[in-house]
Amino acid sequence: MSDFDRVRIGVVSISDRASSGAYEDKGIPALKEWLTRALRNPIDWETRLIPDEQEGISASLRELVDECRCDLVLTTGGTGPAPRDVTPEATLAVADKVMPGFGEQMRQISLRFVPTAILSRQVAVIRGRALIINLPGQPKSIAETLEGLKDDQGQPVVHGIFAAVPYCIDLIGGPYIETVESVCKAFRPKSAQRPAKSA
Repeated sequence: MSDFDRVRIGVVSISDRASSGAYEDKGIPALKEWLTRALRNPIDWETRLIPDEQEGISASLRELVDECRCDLVLTTGGTGPAPRDVTPEATLAVADKVMPGFGEQMRQISLRFVPTAILSRQVAVIRGRALIINLPGQPKSIAETLEGLKDDQGQPVVHGIFAAVPYCIDLIGGPYIETVESVCKAFRPKSAQRPAKSA
């Protein structure tokens, strides 16, 4: 029995071609691999591989939050400017609150690598007691966005977005998420921190 709160996480890969079997989905494995490394909590997974259809994406997000009771939902894919890229619209359609800082920071991280990062339209929202975040489609970009960039001494150069996720989930009434600091150090004000546990 773990001393850490269980957390239910939805991971959604949005791709016409991967969902039709035209090629292997890499989004869900990349998300699960990073989260397994980064979190000390036991995780209950809900995974979905779906096409770029706005209504279907919104329906999946509602199901994951309202019926499956996910605390955190991460999507990958469908956030560019192409006609079939509708993940942000589908996400905003289910939002109770919009959290623009996540998208701003994701673009800041990606701009360190490519000038086309300004074309990405990722958003983050709160629905009920869940945080929903759109992430990039490439596995390398997913890890960079969540983890941030570090210098040769391992000090943060640009903070990854996941550093703010545990405290956000505290504030909306979710489980207490604890991270592996060598992967991603979560930030909480001192008043919100619990005593550290051994693994």
